[in-house]
Amino acid sequence: MDKLAEEILDFWTDVGMEGWYTESAEFDDKIRSRYKAIWTDALDGKYSDWKLDAKSSLALIILLDQFPRNMFRGDEASFASDRKALCVAKKAIERNFDMQIEGDMRQFFYLPFMHSECLKDQDAAVRAFCTRMPGTSNLLHARAHRQVIRDFGRFPYRNDALSRESTGKEVSYLNAGGYRFTVENIEQ
Repeated sequence: MDKLAEEILDFWTDVGMEGWYTESAEFDDKIRSRYKAIWTDALDGKYSDWKLDAKSSLALIILLDQFPRNMFRGDEASFASDRKALCVAKKAIERNFDMQIEGDMRQFFYLPFMHSECLKDQDAAVRAFCTRMPGTSNLLHARAHRQVIRDFGRFPYRNDALSRESTGKEVSYLNAGGYRFTVENIEQ
């Protein structure tokens, strides 16, 4: 495995579940200063050879799908590499690379599907968490993401970042709690 891919996995593993889903300007700055240039190179296809094995594929998915959400929080660049991440994830799952990764890190193969605004991808995320990583809270969140796409055809909470005008229905949803509201409804 490439040393840089290994370093990305070590870094992300050390951050752990608490850091992955916690908003922190300091943490975002750390990722930006450490990985922004590498992410740009990945957008240009520099690390396409990382798709050849499970761990390197996972590192590339994290680089393309997770890091931009930290580096560019609240900006359209947060989503700039989503399609590339989804393509890498699809190929990796076809090769069963995801099943070679144990524990919480496996979820990152499925998150690009959850981040897609395509219902078919949302269905794939729910299936993946049901069959390939059952018993985790990720299934709840996969179902919640899918419900948002069913209801709106897109994620309304991205509208500002993507300079999209919100519909009246979306504004009401966001004012009622947005994603948190969806999760609570699914939990009931």
